[in-house]
Amino acid sequence: MDGYWVLRPRFHFPKYDPDKRIVPYLQLAGFGDVALIRRFDLRANLIFALVERWYTETHTFIMPCGECTITLEDVAMQLELRVNGAVVRGRSKVLEPSVLCHKLLGRSISDGEQNFTCLTLAWLRANFKELSSTTTEHEVMCAARAYIMQLIGGTYAAHLIGST
Repeated sequence: MDGYWVLRPRFHFPKYDPDKRIVPYLQLAGFGDVALIRRFDLRANLIFALVERWYTETHTFIMPCGECTITLEDVAMQLELRVNGAVVRGRSKVLEPSVLCHKLLGRSISDGEQNFTCLTLAWLRANFKELSSTTTEHEVMCAARAYIMQLIGGTYAAHLIGST
């Protein structure tokens, strides 16, 4: 079957609904509406048709009616994400990743381990899926950060992480 492709779109949503206590923080960060998306009704034939018409040289789709492209504004409007404000870009070197992780999430994957290299979606899910009734406001904020990390890592960057 020469020329036959199988399209397998990937995304990994958090496999749980956000705790109602973190929802205000998700809204404040601009991820409230995105967090409500539970699944995509993917139509692989339509996606494949777009892939076939994509030209990397011009970053456009060549359609029978002409050329078109997807802009950041298009994505922002569909997902209701904010795109105005200061640009976040560049690289940074974190000397103590476990310290930064603990500062942002209230715990670190390196607790009891020597080498801290990355956070996995499974670790985030295992550590922040359920909040107890005695959870402090700081812990709720940490859980909101973890949920946002799962949204970004599992949906928007799924091609980078595989199935973790």
